[in-house]
Amino acid sequence: MATAKRPPGKGGRKKSSKVVAWVTWLSIGLVVVGCVVAGLLNGSESTDVPAPAVEERTDTVPILERAEASQGICYGWRLDDGLDVVSVGSNLGDGVSVEDAPGCPRWVQVVAAVTYTSENSESEDSAYVRITGSDDISGSDLHAIEDGLKRFGLPEDAFVDDPGWAVTRAAVMLPLLAVEAGLAEPAPTPTAAAVSPSPLPDAGSDLWRDRWGYLFAAAGLLLLCALLVTVGVVQRRRQLRPAGPAQRPGAEASARTPEQA
Repeated sequence: MATAKRPPGKGGRKKSSKVVAWVTWLSIGLVVVGCVVAGLLNGSESTDVPAPAVEERTDTVPILERAEASQGICYGWRLDDGLDVVSVGSNLGDGVSVEDAPGCPRWVQVVAAVTYTSENSESEDSAYVRITGSDDISGSDLHAIEDGLKRFGLPEDAFVDDPGWAVTRAAVMLPLLAVEAGLAEPAPTPTAAAVSPSPLPDAGSDLWRDRWGYLFAAAGLLLLCALLVTVGVVQRRRQLRPAGPAQRPGAEASARTPEQA
């Protein structure tokens, strides 16, 4: 007895539709979350001003120490981010400012204020550089030093690109610019101590001392040539020497025995 086939139910279609809808909304959610995260990462660019590297600071301090010992003027640097001090240093050491420092009645300092803005901001990155000094140094001299930094390839754009390198480089240039401005005397050129000239070597021994190898080789060649000539002469004399005394005619016949005859 044949049984009628049961028509397919609608439960399977409903489950498949729910799965498709769930996968679709999940994909849309992942795309939205990814876009949000990408936007946050792109908009979270750091606006912190980097301080000079350790090598830059440790290399700058000894140079300023020698300049202060030679010129009697303290030199230093200070880097700001517009609100806080990022780095400060001088001939007294890394982290030590020359302003109101004991033992530094005269001082010159480069001060750079660098401001970084985010990409979403309409304002651009900027830097403001000025030269400050003690009260006994006139503003015109400080302004001349400030203009000299540009001649040495340190405009404000250099402080925006690499603040740490630029501020320590400017600090190293301060002693030279101070000399140009007439604030200090140039460092004296060291002179070597006078020494008595050493006596000249014997002129007759120069030939043997400088060319003994060539002379030895020439003497060897001469001896070899003399030996070859001697051997050639001896061989030639042997070739020209007669083999023995000539025999008289008939001597051979008389020398025959009776049996040979």
